[in-house]
Amino acid sequence: MTAPTLLLDVAPLVADPTGLDSGDTAWLLAASALVLLMAPGLALFYGGMVRSKSVLNMMMMTFGSLAVISILWVLVGYSLAFGDDLGLGLVGDPTQYAGLSQLLPEESNGNSGVPLILFAVFQGLFCVVTGALVSGAIADRARFGAWMVFVGAWTLAVYAPVAHWIFDFSAGDHVGGWMANELGVIDFAGGTAVEITSGASGLALALVLGRRLGFGKDAMRPHNLTLVMLGAGLLWFGWFGFNAGSALGANQTAAVVFTTTLLAGAAGALGWLSVERLRDGHATSLGAASGLVSGLVAITPSCASVSPVGAILMGAVAGVVCALAVGLKYRFGYDDSLDVVGVHLVGGLIGTFGIGLLATAAAPTGVDGLFYGGGVDQLGRQLVGGGAVLVYAFVVSGIIGLVVDKAMGFRIDEEHELSGIDLVVHAETAYDLHATAGARSGAGVLGGSTAKREEER
Repeated sequence: MTAPTLLLDVAPLVADPTGLDSGDTAWLLAASALVLLMAPGLALFYGGMVRSKSVLNMMMMTFGSLAVISILWVLVGYSLAFGDDLGLGLVGDPTQYAGLSQLLPEESNGNSGVPLILFAVFQGLFCVVTGALVSGAIADRARFGAWMVFVGAWTLAVYAPVAHWIFDFSAGDHVGGWMANELGVIDFAGGTAVEITSGASGLALALVLGRRLGFGKDAMRPHNLTLVMLGAGLLWFGWFGFNAGSALGANQTAAVVFTTTLLAGAAGALGWLSVERLRDGHATSLGAASGLVSGLVAITPSCASVSPVGAILMGAVAGVVCALAVGLKYRFGYDDSLDVVGVHLVGGLIGTFGIGLLATAAAPTGVDGLFYGGGVDQLGRQLVGGGAVLVYAFVVSGIIGLVVDKAMGFRIDEEHELSGIDLVVHAETAYDLHATAGARSGAGVLGGSTAKREEER
């Protein structure tokens, strides 16, 4: 008796006619989720750093940014950043992808093999994180409604144009931004659009709102370092999606970037702790978290341009310099509440300029910096690009902040600042440590006066 023959379909695999790659798409979906995780991670990080009376407000500014920016990005932001250039490489066509309905049919993003609508969402989450970062500079003293108006205007007037400058590359007949195409600035994952932009915008807002009551006199220490450490860990986890996801594929570039991101974060923590140990005699948990973030900030633009050893050096330098830079606010008198300037602006500049020094042609971007025999050409490009973004973000953010302040008032009343934003603005407190007393003391805000409620009983 003859055994049955097993018929196998040996027809050759047919390439996806849309140009999509399932592996690359799966990786970018995961990377996008990792970047989204950075929002609650940042909320915990910032929330732990403020005083207990304003922790919910700080977290709400992050989640508010997530809501406002996500919607504006879909409606018009993505088109401004990645639409066909309207001239001189300054901004994209705001109507080209308005609403993203044009991206519902299957369509790949050029040669990357990922759906264009997924690329749009991934880039939008970059904007979410950047906007949320800015809020840290004005913690403890900003009106929530005014912040929501500001971050919406900032998304369209500041972030989207800068993203067009550096992230929107030429493709066929499409002409992208001037920094990437004309100047040749390298920024793999957002040292300019994310880090320098957030730091410069934060500095402008800190000047518009002025200093907190008691700044430089009263203790304004973080109220919950456990939250800070947890938030820092989530940020590091999400940063792998932020940086390695920018490779837009599961490939060698993503693997290299993953490696440099890990090393720079670790070196940044060690650099900051070294400064603390030598200067203050103590290595603190806040220093470890801040140093970690400083190293990650610096490697963001350079993660595909440096070697593993270069990533360690980049992160260590950022940790040391940023640890020293956060003290500048006391010397110059500006109140950057959560050190957005000292960490993100300074760290972003280190990473952006450092490409001109430490880049190696063996890395994915294929450019040699000064220390690898490449001369000063790339360094000059990086200096011009980073400086341009700093000036633009500072000036335009300051203008938006002043307009919002004049139109509706950006800063809360002094009485409310002293009593705490959480209870006054949100009618909540982060920690209900005395439930019985808390129910009575909060009645005036949440449920009428205590006396009236006693009468009704």
